[in-house]
Amino acid sequence: MKPMLSFGSIFISLLFLHAGRPVAAQIVDRTKDYPSEAVSSFSERLEPLGRILEEENYYVWCCAPVWDDSGRVHVFYSRWEKQYGMGGWIGRCEIAHAVADTPEGPYEQAGVVLMPRSGYFDARTCHNPSIYRIDNRYWLFYMGTSDGRFGTKRIGYAVADSSWGPWERCSQPLLLPGEPGEWDDYITTNPAFLEHPEGGYWLYYKFCNRHEYQNQRIDGISGNRKYGVAFAENITGPYHRYEKNPVVDFSGYGENRQVEDAYIWYEAGKFKMLMRDMGFYDHTVGLYFESEDGLNWGIPQIGWFGADHYFEQPPGPKHLSRYGRFERPQILMKERSPAYLFCTTQGGSAETSSGFVFKILLESEGNHP
Repeated sequence: MKPMLSFGSIFISLLFLHAGRPVAAQIVDRTKDYPSEAVSSFSERLEPLGRILEEENYYVWCCAPVWDDSGRVHVFYSRWEKQYGMGGWIGRCEIAHAVADTPEGPYEQAGVVLMPRSGYFDARTCHNPSIYRIDNRYWLFYMGTSDGRFGTKRIGYAVADSSWGPWERCSQPLLLPGEPGEWDDYITTNPAFLEHPEGGYWLYYKFCNRHEYQNQRIDGISGNRKYGVAFAENITGPYHRYEKNPVVDFSGYGENRQVEDAYIWYEAGKFKMLMRDMGFYDHTVGLYFESEDGLNWGIPQIGWFGADHYFEQPPGPKHLSRYGRFERPQILMKERSPAYLFCTTQGGSAETSSGFVFKILLESEGNHP
């Protein structure tokens, strides 16, 4: 079965001229650009609240939220200095901490929690945070690189008894790549973690094959990113790969379609997942999946649309090639249900990138914005 790629609508221009100068792009109803059956009810429940964590001298990425006992929101996020450009994430990144009374902010800076450390798998970067509160401890999963190169991406964790730290890090990656020639023999990254309702711990991870990454380049994208899962009885491992991996693989659809940035949760008897689309529909939207077992995910629907569906902003600067889309979805749960969606998007006052927050409305409050 091929994905539904015939959108059947005329795109409305995003750039309008006034006195010879470009002005802000207008809000456009992007639901009309896709088949109605491709639009998830989840996407209809998103109410945009706005940007967060705009830092003048940094790119901000990967905003992972969690509540504390007093009802405040703690966000753990990737950042790197503006001077290194968008590519600084892979070799110059740290994980910082900010706190607010409400998910939309304003946020108070609370320092850096994870910095690269010499001699370890995260010697050059700490990136992709995803935070979970389990048994009254805070578990921060993330990715590190040992030399700032793509092929050394590995997943680790830090744990603390308080959202304020101190944080104790693992010394070795939680999951190493497979043997040479296997489907995941190059990287393990983009962790998505699940405390399984029947016990045990599931670690979903992005991977690609070394040969494909080094020799296959289609439309500017090297390799093909897929998702696998590994299981453990203890949260710190050891983790054992699912024998039928990968669990999400779009390579069979052609045109180098692929995915990244998974977030997984369990709700009302179903496993649910968000991902960034890399060609199934296009490179602008997010994907929403449901599964009965957390292993078989099927055909996704659209989880969110591009930025112009939600708010106006100036035309994108030339140095921001990902402008106008949302990446790195993370959910802030409340009473076991998703309450807020945290993403990241390029742009903002510093012309770098920042976090962005959506409120997730109740089913009865949908059809927004």
